[in-house]
Amino acid sequence: MRKTPLLLAAAAALTLAAAAPATAATSTTWTADLASHNEDNSNVSNADGTVRLAGGEAHAATDTPDLRTGIIMFDPRQLPAKSNTVSATVDASVPGDSELAVDVRGLRDDGQWTEWTEATPDAPAVLPEASATVQVRMMLTAPAGSTGPLARKLTLTAGTAMTAQAAPLASRSYKVFATREGLVGGTTANGHKIKSRDHFVALPSGKSLSPNGKTTYKVKVCAANGRCETAPVWDVGPWNTKDDYWNPAASRQSWKNLPQGKPEAQAAYQSGYNGGKDQFGRKVANPAGIDLADGTFLDGLKLTDNAWVTVTYLWT
Repeated sequence: MRKTPLLLAAAAALTLAAAAPATAATSTTWTADLASHNEDNSNVSNADGTVRLAGGEAHAATDTPDLRTGIIMFDPRQLPAKSNTVSATVDASVPGDSELAVDVRGLRDDGQWTEWTEATPDAPAVLPEASATVQVRMMLTAPAGSTGPLARKLTLTAGTAMTAQAAPLASRSYKVFATREGLVGGTTANGHKIKSRDHFVALPSGKSLSPNGKTTYKVKVCAANGRCETAPVWDVGPWNTKDDYWNPAASRQSWKNLPQGKPEAQAAYQSGYNGGKDQFGRKVANPAGIDLADGTFLDGLKLTDNAWVTVTYLWT
């Protein structure tokens, strides 16, 4: 998952905090354990308490192959009271060719996790509903051979200073163009090694990226031939990495002036939106809003070519 670079100078201090952090009486602050060895960590080294990329080949399907992605997942945090905002302050060095992001999710009353929401330098993460249990992850991206980000300390503050968005009454479904991911032998953004006839999907936003081997975030994909498959989201793409098009404008990461349910790549391809280009400035060659692994594409849906499908985003 690529983010807008947070700093342009190496060895600079990085702060991801709200301009007006949570001030409610129920706010609580803690420091993340950067030496965490959570089983969902991917392509990071943190034995000395400093988080850095480990040098593996994990990267989003839509990224150029020389970029590498690492994820450190911190254990869920039980809060003294339900909260819907989490701000983050990071002591880190981020070279100009690298990126670092802190994301937060909350455990819903129904036992499901919300999507990941980024805590940016200008604002805390605002969860769609207040939760007494939150989880934080840190995502690092850098070109192969680069020093990459070095995170030394992460401090988090949860509170209830903002109004959460209303949760939808049913899972959202949209008709989007599906392409075959392929890339057998490659490694996805969450560290999954792609197998022949694999079963998973990629969506163009890391907000719904499941840990490797987990099915936290799943979609149901149905083709025009009547075949359907439910598969986990294990990669980020196609084309973009910040296009959660299934969300309303209020919470959509980018392209907020597009209709809900329309991927940026589709708008770029069909009507020249954004000059016909994706977020990286590449000319969009198809309207894809989802990538399907070979097993999902060939065996689950019995597709013979890229096609329009109906996708239900089950976590919504």
